[in-house]
Amino acid sequence: MGEQDREILRLAVPAFFALVSEPLMLLADSAIVGHLGTPQLAALGVAGTILQTLVGICVFLAYGTTSAVARRIGAGDHKGALAQGIDGLWLALLLGVVLALLGLALAPQAIAAFDPSPEVADYAVTYLRISCFGIPSMLLLLAATGVLRGLQDTKTPMVVAITANLANIGLNVLLVYGIGLNIAGSALGTALAQTGAGIALVVVVVRGARRDGAKLRPDRPGILASAQMGVPLIVRTLTLRAAIILLTFVATALGTTSVAAHQVAFTLWSFLALALDAIAIAAQALTGRALGAGDVVGTRTITRRMMWWGLFSGLIGGLALWGLRGVYVPWFTSDPEVRRTLAAIIIVAALWQPVNGVVFVLDGVLIGAGDGKYLAAAGVVALVLYVPLALAVLWLGGGIVALWWAFGGYMLLRFLTLTLRERRDGWLVTGATR
Repeated sequence: MGEQDREILRLAVPAFFALVSEPLMLLADSAIVGHLGTPQLAALGVAGTILQTLVGICVFLAYGTTSAVARRIGAGDHKGALAQGIDGLWLALLLGVVLALLGLALAPQAIAAFDPSPEVADYAVTYLRISCFGIPSMLLLLAATGVLRGLQDTKTPMVVAITANLANIGLNVLLVYGIGLNIAGSALGTALAQTGAGIALVVVVVRGARRDGAKLRPDRPGILASAQMGVPLIVRTLTLRAAIILLTFVATALGTTSVAAHQVAFTLWSFLALALDAIAIAAQALTGRALGAGDVVGTRTITRRMMWWGLFSGLIGGLALWGLRGVYVPWFTSDPEVRRTLAAIIIVAALWQPVNGVVFVLDGVLIGAGDGKYLAAAGVVALVLYVPLALAVLWLGGGIVALWWAFGGYMLLRFLTLTLRERRDGWLVTGATR
């Protein structure tokens, strides 16, 4: 193993445990809620998709901050890096409050847009509204994590993520089964765990800023600059979330059994995707630092190395997903039909994992380079071509497995657009700022 491999692993291994915190929470929620009944599991699928969309739109708070902070670190401006990170925290708090209020007010309408059964809709509205109280903390967690990654520290977010996941499991079991709050207990337990994690990381960043003399007060120009920098990443994220929402919408239209199986399958897919994205987090930090220091050759070399890591990791993940399905499928539901449907979906999802590995790595590389405009344009192209594939499943009477083949086609489109960009030089811009 070479020096580059060791550096990738130094950042990627801790990042893996931090990244998978959200899907691990969803997996725990799915396992706990799934044994309450199929309607509750289906409700978690619909409400979870909306919640992930609200928070996922703001993922630029982590990714964009990582890139900006890492560039300044590469250029030797440590104080400026932390000042930019503080601006990101203030932006996260403002956006979190706004999104929480919108979610609380519009939860029934958002759930109704998926046209679930009345029983599923009631459970979904309950879950979504309770979860909205945790949105500000979730966004602060994203921004603080981005700052620390940019500082080349992925160990601290790892420790906080592990603690939050253990707390989430304990709280969910206590509130759902111990106190008997049903699906509301699951939402409350997860929100409390995520709030604790967000506060912990904000404290770490604030202490670092004080130590280096960086400002802590809200800086309007800095906050606006952080917001402007995140616009292309918001567009990129919206296209991805739109693809996922369409996937859930079609799955819901195929029936309760299909959407219940889809919820578990997509949670597993998200777990593996974010596990692969651990290498992408290393890519963001290392790419930003190298370009900030003006090292184009080093950026090229480490990018190619990380692409091989992504391909290999995707292959291993796909084999595990496929080979162990008989072991883990019964954990999530006792409904025989849901189990059969889930097992069929997993086979398709497993086949696409090597492609996913390269996609997530290159996504991280280009985010680290600050190439948000291209990512936004590429996301629009992939989404436009994917929409007719997904809707054709519904129009032609296909099943949930066919829908997952269509989603694999979407990942292939992303693969093509990202590899095309990587082969060219337009994204290799050096300096403390792009």
